[in-house]
Amino acid sequence: MTETGLTKRKWRPTSSVMKKMVLIMALGASAATTGCVNVTAPDKPIEINLNINVTQEVVYRLDGEAKTLIQQNPDIF
Repeated sequence: MTETGLTKRKWRPTSSVMKKMVLIMALGASAATTGCVNVTAPDKPIEINLNINVTQEVVYRLDGEAKTLIQQNPDIF
């Protein structure tokens, strides 16, 4: 069998060398594609409008004795 220039190489990369090369290329590609992110506070304060309508109903029932006691002494409370 005759050897050609493609099969007759002196240096063949091992798997660890290939892993290092791929890692270096990946780091280079990620470094080339990174962007810059700026985070700044706003000049004016943040305003939050909460339109909340709270209504409350109080329902009370008094027994007969308590009702007559309140009627007899109106300045108890």
